[in-house]
Amino acid sequence: MGLMSALAAVPQPGAGEAFPGSEGILTILNWSAWTAFAVCVFGVIIAGVMMAVARAGGGGSNEHTSRLAWVMGGCVVVGSAGALVGALV
Repeated sequence: MGLMSALAAVPQPGAGEAFPGSEGILTILNWSAWTAFAVCVFGVIIAGVMMAVARAGGGGSNEHTSRLAWVMGGCVVVGSAGALVGALV
């Protein structure tokens, strides 16, 4: 038995099916994902408003640009959460 065939015989628990009664957990995950996306959109809007107000007041927007970069980084993590976890499993 070669190494490749031995590795192919190892079960992959992440590729299984959900257990009976797990619909509640999936509902909570769906609600959490929806809430996270709503918070991301709200964060981008707030960062944009703060940039506009700082610009209208004659101030610099470097602090707010940095805030927008952090918000966008959070959006990337939230948007790719499923893929990130799938890659780790």
